Amino acid sequence: MSIPLPFRKRNQRAERDEARADWIDERRREARIVMADVIHHSDHLIRIACDVLARHGETPEEREDARILLVVLEAKTPGRGNQRRQNPEVEP
Repeated sequence: MSIPLPFRKRNQRAERDEARADWIDERRREARIVMADVIHHSDHLIRIACDVLARHGETPEEREDARILLVVLEAKTPGRGNQRRQNPEVEP
């Protein structure tokens, strides 16, 4: 059970936001590592890394490059994208 808002410390929200930003930075770093060594990683892991960078990339160029690589991966394995869209746990 959560503490009602008037009684919460204001620092808790800032701490949570900081922890979330740190978590996203770590995922972004891991995605960049995967993208730097595409040859040695599976297509599935590369897709995950592209999704992370397409959503959370720091620059528009980084986000666009991730989207382009996703298109290339989808073209490499046609039909794979349809399975992904049918998964109810994946956002449309």
